[in-house]
Amino acid sequence: MKLIQGGITAAKGFKAAGEYIGIKNKRKDLAIIYSEIGCTYAGAFTQNVVKAAPVIWDKAILEKGNKVHAIVVNSGNANAATGEQGLKDTEKMASCTAKAFGTEKENVLVCSTGVIGVNLPMEVIEKGISSVAPKVEDSLEAGSNASEAILTTDTASKVIAVQEEISGMAVTVGGMGKGSGMIHPNMATMLGFITTDANITQPMLQKALKKAIDTTFNMITVDGDTSTNDSVLVLANGVAGNALIDSEGEAFDKFFECLYEVCKYIAISIVKDGEGATKLLEVELNGAASFEDGKALAKSILTSSLVKTAFFGEDANWGRIFCAMGYSGIDFDPNGVDIAIDSAAGHVSMLKQGLPVKFSEPKAKEVLEENEIKILITMNEGSESVTAWGCDLSYDYVKINGDYRS
Repeated sequence: MKLIQGGITAAKGFKAAGEYIGIKNKRKDLAIIYSEIGCTYAGAFTQNVVKAAPVIWDKAILEKGNKVHAIVVNSGNANAATGEQGLKDTEKMASCTAKAFGTEKENVLVCSTGVIGVNLPMEVIEKGISSVAPKVEDSLEAGSNASEAILTTDTASKVIAVQEEISGMAVTVGGMGKGSGMIHPNMATMLGFITTDANITQPMLQKALKKAIDTTFNMITVDGDTSTNDSVLVLANGVAGNALIDSEGEAFDKFFECLYEVCKYIAISIVKDGEGATKLLEVELNGAASFEDGKALAKSILTSSLVKTAFFGEDANWGRIFCAMGYSGIDFDPNGVDIAIDSAAGHVSMLKQGLPVKFSEPKAKEVLEENEIKILITMNEGSESVTAWGCDLSYDYVKINGDYRS
């Protein structure tokens, strides 16, 4: 596998566009992804009971098994908690996009992100779709514009593309994502869009996505809030010409590794760009009794406000980490736990077999001054290893969310 230039337009046959149409005050706010060839479609969605209208629409299309030609995305308005009008507006967005490309509304996916509980400015959006759709192209710039148009409180685009030889053919997987706040395991206010020219069946594409989601997007947290709109959508148009991937085996494994790398990159990029975040925290937990146990323990550490603020303050307060493990709901032997921190500045062990280890506070401070820090946990409960990602909690998080609607 190799990293290549581009994002959503890197795979053959995919075009995109992104422009400012007037939903937000200044920044780009409408993106379109398009493939002339109908695409196999896989998706994963929020587990929040309150689901935005576009999530309901996209899940219905997934259940029907329709081929997909386009995705239309608006930012600045989530179209969530908008009732029947929200559903009608989502359908209208699909219809307008379908008309622009000569297809049917059932072949168009819709995503929205932004403020909850406000109706979409449909006159603006309809005109916007009509003006943006004719401008889709397969250039790097077009993909970049699309990646900018889906952002809300994000400070940077999140794009990646990789390529691998499968069945003698070059297969590309590219993606873009958005997310900065309301991020928590089991999906959050994040959107991920992935395109590939791989020739793969829908069941295998869905299987690969679920497997990748479980260890990437579902292993990140910024603030513990799971949103109403989160979606990860994957389109595969088969243009690469590889032998059809219809079962597990070498070809499936190669494709999965590409998809996993794209998902992992976008997921970690979202955490790095967490609202007000100054540090990326990675929990590497070994010796858990099961994956679910390890996930719960890691999530408890990364969502603890006391742990997060300690890292923001660069304070080696290992007691907060140990405490967060203890209230995770997972039963374990505290006497079998080791805790250490690690970064580019070095390694500091703080707990061994459940007891404090004398360490150099100045050295620990050096380790914590880095922007990327690992929290290393070793247990004696089993053989499962789990990795999860989060960030610190700074003053700016409160500032950003205190005036989000202003």
